[in-house]
Amino acid sequence: MVRHEDRVVFVRHALPGERVLVAVTEGSAGDRFWRGDSVAVVRGSPDRVEAPCPYAGPGLCGGCDFQHVAPTAQRSLKAFVVREQLSRLAGLDLDVVVEEVPPLLRWRSRMRYVALPGGARGLHVHRSDEVVAVDDCLIDASVGPRRVETVETSSGSRSFQVDSEGFWQSHVDAPRVLVEAVLSLLSPRPGERVLDLYAGVGLFSAFLADAVGPGGHVVAVEASRVACRDARVNLPSYVTVEQGPVDRVLASAYDAEFDLVVLDPPREGARRRVVRQVVDRAPRAVAYVACDPAALARDLATFAGLGYSLRTLRAFDLFPMTHHVECVALLTKTDSDLH
Repeated sequence: MVRHEDRVVFVRHALPGERVLVAVTEGSAGDRFWRGDSVAVVRGSPDRVEAPCPYAGPGLCGGCDFQHVAPTAQRSLKAFVVREQLSRLAGLDLDVVVEEVPPLLRWRSRMRYVALPGGARGLHVHRSDEVVAVDDCLIDASVGPRRVETVETSSGSRSFQVDSEGFWQSHVDAPRVLVEAVLSLLSPRPGERVLDLYAGVGLFSAFLADAVGPGGHVVAVEASRVACRDARVNLPSYVTVEQGPVDRVLASAYDAEFDLVVLDPPREGARRRVVRQVVDRAPRAVAYVACDPAALARDLATFAGLGYSLRTLRAFDLFPMTHHVECVALLTKTDSDLH
């Protein structure tokens, strides 16, 4: 990001401290901000490297915007963004470290290409309908449509039926990493009641159900009918799968207290209504899985205003070669002695 005549310009393919030539790609004279691309480097950063992918760069494939950045610097930049958003939107001053999750290439478990004439395939240019033909995407680790995904963690192994068009974590190691993080932070106990919101096909619910056992109760709430169909196959009989938008379900059901809550909302976050509904269930601990630091920070501020404080935050580089980052936050009641 740079400033030009009191206007913010968001610049791709540049690094802090560099001097570059920027081509404006979006924006007009009356706009508050523009978008641009670094098309020539006048003075480069020590963290700049040669992109391993020939399709990464200005005007090319829009998927990887960090291929020109050394891996350690990628994680440092992401940590800075998380810290800045937490400070600006939630008033939190945290030392954030983004943890490496190999591999850096061949990590994406599912890919969606654009079919081109003659059997070729391509990917979109950033924020465009234009398509770049791609012979080989270096982050692609997909093996075509799959119905079953297997997740092996330190607490056991589980298989999941997943529709070919349904949601599954992008990074090949993300399911294990996130499950282990959530279980470690929540420390579920036998017999506890757990509310798993935005549950998908039941990734967290499955391992939480194992932890609380048949004497406990897990409720998995998910809006997608297809995901709920798969979740009912994936989960044991003592897990309740409830189909419907999270805010609407919680407005009319499951209003008893729960010991634990897991939130894994879409990019826009859980938002105030759902956060308030979670707090109404008085959980001893909440694990919040977030793919957008700004949405996470806004929701953490809402939690804080309702009596729940951030205790622990872990950040994972589950989208290497891009600016995206995944976080897992632990919240407890502000007057709780749980750390």
